[in-house]
Amino acid sequence: VQLTESGGNSVQTGGSLRLSCAATGYDYVSHCMAWFRQAPGKEREGVAGLDSDGSTTYIDSVKGRFTISLDNAKNILYLQMNDLEPEDTAMYYCAAENPLFCSGHILPRDFKYWGQGTQVTVSS
Repeated sequence: VQLTESGGNSVQTGGSLRLSCAATGYDYVSHCMAWFRQAPGKEREGVAGLDSDGSTTYIDSVKGRFTISLDNAKNILYLQMNDLEPEDTAMYYCAAENPLFCSGHILPRDFKYWGQGTQVTVSS
């Protein structure tokens, strides 16, 4: 499985970005995927997750602003980010796991496959 993120950029507060994660070799009918982020000096944290039953999970700080979605035909995971804040500045990573092992949580230890990351910088 190979995950390739794109879409990171520098924006001002209140701006929007859409991150993409192209998954190759992820040949499952359902999906267990998520977006994580890591700011300098901080631990990697789960931002949004897509469970194998299609349900989504978000951390409180992004609820109402971020939306995770999947283009099943293209096997591309998206993260639409609106109303961005400086606190959203981080490297954003896409992660995936075999849907049979999907925990329903967005914890780094629960995902086997990772992309290289795409940088998001939000300036005030």
